[in-house]
Amino acid sequence: MATFDYQFFVIGGGSGGVRAARIAAGFGARVAIAEEYRYGGTCVIRGCVPKKLLVQASHFSEDFADAEGFGWTLPSAQFSWEKLIAGKNTEISRLSEVYESNLGRSGVTVLHGTARLLDAHTVEASGKRFSAEFILIATGGRPFLPSIPGIEHAITSNEVFELAQLPKRVLIVGGGYIAVEFSGIFNGLGSEVTLAYRGEQILRGFDDDVRAHLHDEMSKKDIHFMLRRDVTNIDRRTDGALDVMFNGSVGNQDDKGHTFDAVLYATGRIPNVGGLGLENIGIHLEPDGGIAVDEFGCTNIPNIYAAGDVTNRIALTPVAIREGAAIASTLFGPTRTPVDLAIVPSAVFSQPPIGTVGLSESEALERHQEIDIYRADFRPLRHTLSGRNERTLVKLVVDTASQRVLGAHMVGADAPEIIQGLAIALRMGATKADFDATVAVHPTAAEEFVTLREKSTRCNPQKKG
Repeated sequence: MATFDYQFFVIGGGSGGVRAARIAAGFGARVAIAEEYRYGGTCVIRGCVPKKLLVQASHFSEDFADAEGFGWTLPSAQFSWEKLIAGKNTEISRLSEVYESNLGRSGVTVLHGTARLLDAHTVEASGKRFSAEFILIATGGRPFLPSIPGIEHAITSNEVFELAQLPKRVLIVGGGYIAVEFSGIFNGLGSEVTLAYRGEQILRGFDDDVRAHLHDEMSKKDIHFMLRRDVTNIDRRTDGALDVMFNGSVGNQDDKGHTFDAVLYATGRIPNVGGLGLENIGIHLEPDGGIAVDEFGCTNIPNIYAAGDVTNRIALTPVAIREGAAIASTLFGPTRTPVDLAIVPSAVFSQPPIGTVGLSESEALERHQEIDIYRADFRPLRHTLSGRNERTLVKLVVDTASQRVLGAHMVGADAPEIIQGLAIALRMGATKADFDATVAVHPTAAEEFVTLREKSTRCNPQKKG
């Protein structure tokens, strides 16, 4: 029988890799993990956590303004970008250390440095070679940048958290969740924000009502949209400002070019597969560049697995964590554990935020002959006194035949918190009658989900029952 240095070697110290390593060690396996940067991965270092801290910071400008309607008189507030970033850095360093120390306490050998595969059972890391019975690739993703003149002057979500000062004028290129989230952040902190996206509407893949509602609410906050536009060139001026040229609809005033202090590209992320030595052992990649895996996370090489964003399936931290845990349980636990990604809730920390779970209206129509739509668009109680012209959207998508709730969507304050509970209901197969029979919590926005009564019906004539 072959003898290995480790039973399980994890490449990548992000959320999925760390969870897999700790659970495998908990089952008694000899485990090592290697990370080339800082433990915690995209989420902790340059993603979910620092972004959420900046989102929270950016809310205060509206909170101060809204306070007057509730009887508060406040002195003029002053904001320090430098102090915010310093506080963020302190918290991120603390969390990274927690991730690393937790690995050590779990009995995992922690390595620092780039790792690559030499063959199906050999990893080179920290200048040494290690043999392993099983290997997990959990190297995440990285921002995508197009090849256009001057792209070297742009920043991505990696660099945005380290800006020395708050830019006065910001161009954000992209229409996904990172783009709309940073639009809200910079707008709330006082920057002039323009969002340029080549598509017809932001947030492709989300429910169309959600997309339109968020676009309208962001426009109310004076975020300028340039839809159906592509950046063609970025030039740096002698004063440091950036001149940006666009293409798009002929004759549109936006095509003349604009000047910004920073250009943030949020045009998607791609699997971080470079330099791993995948070619040494013939690991198959999907057409989109992600590592191809089965329902158990196994690649075409029987002892090599992959989890998280490097597989380019659902790029969410909780999904990576669930996948890492399932792989560790499959390899070293009592049962083989597939990952069920049929019902995955998600949030966009835009302003206002989005919470969504299940099928959008268009997705539901593709799968079902007839669906019922329940929706409400209302002014939240808070803004009856604040005077702010912000509205909340809630929406349910229901299969007409079975009355099972297929999707729940919300744009408004606390939407991410609310959608987590609804995800449980959808996973359990709740029907519209179950929602109707649930007593409401009043006065809340969440109660709208159990008080919706007016419906509209959509049919797919191409779909036979």
